[in-house]
Amino acid sequence: MRNPAGVATDADGIGAVGPGPGPELIDPPMLQVTRETGASIGLLYLLDPADETLRLATLVGGPQSFAGLWARVGLANRTPVSDAVRDDRLVWLGGPEDTARTYPRLSLVLPYDFSLAAAPITSGGRSWGGLVLFLPGAHDPQLSLRERSTVRAACHRIGVLLREAAEEGCPLPWEREPRALCPPRTRLHGPGEALAAAGLAERFPEASFALDLDGRFTFVTRAAARLLGAEIPVLLGSRPWNALPWLGDPLFEDSCRGALISLRPTSLTTLRPPDRWLSFELYPDPSGISARVTAAPAPVDADTPAARLPEAAGKDRAVALYHLLHLAATLTEAVGVQDVIDQVMEQMLALFGVQGVSLLTTEGDRLRIIGYRGYTEELMAELDMAPLTMGNPAVRVMRTGVPGFFATVAELRRFYPAVEVRDTKAAWAFLPLIASGRPVGAMVLAYDRPHPFPPGERSVLTSIAGLIAQALDRARLYDAEHDLAITLQARLLPRALPEIPGLDVAARYVPATQGIDIGGDFYDVISLGAQMTALTIGDVQGHNVNAAALMGEVRTAVRATAGASPSEVLARSNRLLVDLDPGLLTSCVYAHLDLARHRAHLATAGHPPVLLRRPGGGTELLRVPPGPLLGVERDARYPTIEIPLPPGTLLVLYTDGLVEARGVDLDEATAALADHVDRAGDLSLEELADALVEQARSSAPRSDDIALLLTRVT
Repeated sequence: MRNPAGVATDADGIGAVGPGPGPELIDPPMLQVTRETGASIGLLYLLDPADETLRLATLVGGPQSFAGLWARVGLANRTPVSDAVRDDRLVWLGGPEDTARTYPRLSLVLPYDFSLAAAPITSGGRSWGGLVLFLPGAHDPQLSLRERSTVRAACHRIGVLLREAAEEGCPLPWEREPRALCPPRTRLHGPGEALAAAGLAERFPEASFALDLDGRFTFVTRAAARLLGAEIPVLLGSRPWNALPWLGDPLFEDSCRGALISLRPTSLTTLRPPDRWLSFELYPDPSGISARVTAAPAPVDADTPAARLPEAAGKDRAVALYHLLHLAATLTEAVGVQDVIDQVMEQMLALFGVQGVSLLTTEGDRLRIIGYRGYTEELMAELDMAPLTMGNPAVRVMRTGVPGFFATVAELRRFYPAVEVRDTKAAWAFLPLIASGRPVGAMVLAYDRPHPFPPGERSVLTSIAGLIAQALDRARLYDAEHDLAITLQARLLPRALPEIPGLDVAARYVPATQGIDIGGDFYDVISLGAQMTALTIGDVQGHNVNAAALMGEVRTAVRATAGASPSEVLARSNRLLVDLDPGLLTSCVYAHLDLARHRAHLATAGHPPVLLRRPGGGTELLRVPPGPLLGVERDARYPTIEIPLPPGTLLVLYTDGLVEARGVDLDEATAALADHVDRAGDLSLEELADALVEQARSSAPRSDDIALLLTRVT
């Protein structure tokens, strides 16, 4: 079979390997661009036009775990490679802070010291995929012109190879697993030299070992085996965290992965049970890791997890990752802006050891404080609505997108001599809140004591700010949509019920959904003069703008024909809906009240039955002969019944949201509603309306709106 891209596939959709070039066709340019740029890892993605997915085809250097993490990337996702391919541009991330600012989720998964370049691969007017290069942490913040030219040339060469293969009728097949390449060694050793190197390592008193790109032991000295407590044959070919249970803590594996990605040496100290401490020094290059292990004294505070941290990493990455995930999960539950503010204030103080936190946005040409903790109300009132001047560090980070970290008061004053420090804090982090490439505010973290900000912590805090910015942006959109929904719903329902002599009326409307999902329930009380009044209630299928718009049309149609008999009002409204053909069904009850004769006429279009409570007590369901739903059959008829309305009679009109709930029998729920109305006694209609709605909402979860109209003859 063939997919829309014209690539021959097998039954599983994987490219069938046939005659013609294989994936090795693009090995040379991939190895060349990785070598010439000094990249620690190179990734080649091919675009599958069938499902707009980028599939990892080739991995140069780096641990094999990368293949599992990044095997498939949706073209619509927000990642460096998808952005590069979708927007046809080079994406450059000049370090961990830049990554955390632009792609906080990527920084969360890879909290290491690296730079990254992602570029599109195009040829013949078609996009073929993308190239990703991880460059060592020591790389300059900017990509040089020579490096840009190298990347462009590699992308052009790969694109031409892919296009020519496709034009020759043998496009590169989709492989089930990415092709893993090891960068060529700069120096090859013969057997004799390799034996001499092993002997050299054995004669040194230091214990050492080597790991390949996937973390497997490739060489272990006898001294290292003794310190690790395992035989050399057991270690060779295995991973440390598998062969040595006491190294099963993710910390060691994380340190190895971070060293390979950043190509920076790192070290850590860990406990070999029961009481022996070992220090590891890891020296990476594109082919793997050389490690030295030595006995180490017990840390001063050996009972705390901090004793086992990589010495070059600052804060424990595992703890930082937990905090990030915890905050991300918490923010997903936040709905409106105030929810986000409350969660941020609580989590930042509880999880990150800060003593003060504030969130700021702009309002006109002023700085607006929208939330804070750890400060006095008086101080915040003084700082709120400050002018937007670049002499303010919060304003600067919002306008430049570059975070500011100040370990001491002196450091803050050195950069901002005009700033007056009005609080008692001693260190600050000013973090930009950037969502979709635009600033939405700033977050300020403050510490009571001087606080150094190592690179790892700066990256984590910047990632947190990115998560908060996205949550705040979503919350603002939700608040705007929610306000729009409330306004629209209010416009479609009566602003106030008319005062009609001889009648007491009350109404309630309770939406069951949030955001822009507004319902189609409606009610109305129409004064017809000469002691004539019409009551109506209805429910349009659905919870969206279309349902609300149709609800407005039905209510208008009923009002336009009110005064005719109930059967005629429903018949005319039905014909209008059939002509409109909205694709939505509507139930409705219409009642015509003659207060002079104390009589009422009712007709229904598939609506729940009206409840009637008699003056002396006793509540019953009015069995009105049902007519079909509005909008189904053009010539439908709607039978009418007549009932007496002596003073004290109560009519209860409602939509099914008042009685329907998952797992609740409808007849039992309607009977319970009638019983509640019967026991209402001398409650006012306002009190009774509140009681009925509260009972419905507390008895079971509701998935539908509630509309309720109560009318008592006085």
